[in-house]
Amino acid sequence: MVKFLNILFEKQINSITIAAIFVASSSLVSRLLGVFRDRILAGEFGAGDTLDIYYAAFRIPDLVFNLLVLGALSAGFIPVFSGLAKGENGEIKNKQAWLFANNLLNTMLIAMVALVAVLEFAAPLLVKMITPGFSGNKLELTIALTRIMLLSPLLLGISSIFSGVLQSLKRFFVYSLSPIFYNIGIIIGALFFVPSRGIYGLAWGVVLGALLHLIVQLPLVFSLGYRYFPRLDFKDGLIKKIGILMVPRTLSLAITQINLVITTIIASTLASGSLTIFNFANNLQSFPVGIFGISFAVAAFPALSDSIKNPKKMVEHFSLTFRQILFFIIPFSLIMLALRAQIVRAVLGTGAFTWRDTILTMQTLGYFMVGLFAQATIPLLVRMFYARQNSKTPFYIGLVAVFVNILLSLWLPKITICNNVIGPQGLISSECSPLGVAGLALAFSLSSIINFVLLWILLRKSIGELDGRRILKSSVKFIFAAIAAGLVVQGMKDVVLPYVNMEKTWGIIVQGGVAGAFGLLIYFAVCSLAQSEELFGFWSSFKRRLSWKKIDAGDQGEARGI
Repeated sequence: MVKFLNILFEKQINSITIAAIFVASSSLVSRLLGVFRDRILAGEFGAGDTLDIYYAAFRIPDLVFNLLVLGALSAGFIPVFSGLAKGENGEIKNKQAWLFANNLLNTMLIAMVALVAVLEFAAPLLVKMITPGFSGNKLELTIALTRIMLLSPLLLGISSIFSGVLQSLKRFFVYSLSPIFYNIGIIIGALFFVPSRGIYGLAWGVVLGALLHLIVQLPLVFSLGYRYFPRLDFKDGLIKKIGILMVPRTLSLAITQINLVITTIIASTLASGSLTIFNFANNLQSFPVGIFGISFAVAAFPALSDSIKNPKKMVEHFSLTFRQILFFIIPFSLIMLALRAQIVRAVLGTGAFTWRDTILTMQTLGYFMVGLFAQATIPLLVRMFYARQNSKTPFYIGLVAVFVNILLSLWLPKITICNNVIGPQGLISSECSPLGVAGLALAFSLSSIINFVLLWILLRKSIGELDGRRILKSSVKFIFAAIAAGLVVQGMKDVVLPYVNMEKTWGIIVQGGVAGAFGLLIYFAVCSLAQSEELFGFWSSFKRRLSWKKIDAGDQGEARGI
């Protein structure tokens, strides 16, 4: 048992697939905790003003974290630290790497403390700008929660440096635990802080989550040799290099944040609860994106960075990872589309969350599914540019995508559509109304698809062949298998319906669970009949890891799915 834990916590993971399994598994746990968190929030507050305030208050702290922390980390820290930590013969050169990490940590903290202080003072003006539909007590509460949550990016900033260290040294397990503890903190806030502090307890739960995100990583980071000391050298060439690399990356992240700000602005002018519904649906569709898209992209990034001088090997890593993402994300898109009503009601349908809230969230989630494949693969495409130390191209492409999203977000919510309104007992009426918040989801999906297409075109132009034929061949297999799975899901819902009580949560879960399970079985069966190398490669790689033997990624073949 001790040996097992030692391997789990301290050993390097050199396989992209196995690293992705670790990150994806922890992401699954984290997302499940996120689902539990959203259920608590939905049951306690419903889709109304309270949660609109809570989600609006996230916007400015998230902006700070994404621009200052993720910009530096994703654009430059991991490639630079990896190069310093690993010598020519594979040995770890800790001293220079730790000097660099401390210098960046101290530089970042000074910048963030100064910025957060300014934002605390300017919060009233900024919140008014991003929530034009809020007024009175609703606006004042949003300002107050924003000021509390501004403490979280300071803690997450420190934690993210250590996350970069663990990723660079391929210790993915502990790194992957941090988002789990972040969600635990928020859940503690919802369960234990809210009864005594009201809505303010939600904000303090976010701060607690950020603190736990940091604490869980500290023991392993220190065991690897890190020691803090107050080094501060603004003239360090490596800091300047990261500063140069992070400018376009920060602008690229700013584009994503602009999308979210635009969504917040428009949602604040729609019906009460629109911002909450958008966030609930976005959290649900982010479930597969986080588990498969981001997990595989994060796991592949060190390997992509290491193969920068070998374009052929880089394309091999890219193609394998890209196909593995599609292998999972395509069936999940169709199955989630078929089961969106069951998913929303099972996850959120409790307490103050009404049937009307369910319908709106279900519709919004359906439009998110349109661009799910693009959202899941964009992180990998972007990291291909970053591995080649090109952060400008994703920025320019992002500019086009955000422009499209803004235009569509202003137009689509106003379009009138007619829907069949379904009650718990079945079809009850047909209703025509503006697309509303669901239009924001459709705008997001369409702009994501445009982002994906442009990234692919320019990456292919920059590198050359991206193993496109192989990817297309595999994608066709996935699509046919997923369509078969979707049809089975639809049929199984009707088969199970007479045997369950759809007015009860257990009935909804049973119907959706049985239908979804049969759908997945059919998907894997069709992929097996189609001789999908991604299915066999993933399963082979997983079985080999069960023995907990050391894996040398450089010696793995295509059949392993590495």
